[in-house]
Amino acid sequence: MNELKYEFYIAGTPAQVWDALVSPGQVQQIYYGSVIRSSFNPGEPLEYVGPGAEGDETVHVYGTLLEYIPEKVLSFTHKVGPSYLKDRENYESRISWRLEPEGACTRLTLIHDNWHPDDPAYAASDSAWWHILSNIKTLVETGRTLDFGSGE
Repeated sequence: MNELKYEFYIAGTPAQVWDALVSPGQVQQIYYGSVIRSSFNPGEPLEYVGPGAEGDETVHVYGTLLEYIPEKVLSFTHKVGPSYLKDRENYESRISWRLEPEGACTRLTLIHDNWHPDDPAYAASDSAWWHILSNIKTLVETGRTLDFGSGE
């Protein structure tokens, strides 16, 4: 499978965009009520936890932190939470966020790669990332997120 790669230009500083990726209040707005739980030490666990099929503590995504350079790089392995599996194998992929200043803006690059050819999460991720990236851009630029309707 091909990597999923997206580049966005956001009218904000790398610090503001970084906050949208890691600060609990902003992550919660972008990821539909979920927060990141992590020590942010490479090699240690990272998970997105929030309301879902298993209640308020549903693990939506989890993995291992690979790289953490504030305002520059956030990279981790990615597996879907147990409630999404429905008796199928849980494949691992990798998510890498990269931030670079570009004039008065920040270029935010997301690369979701290392896909297993049989991973059914690929199509859902390709769709979901557009919502998440649009929410990050809108939150940084306006202080609020988008209303996509159907709770998504």
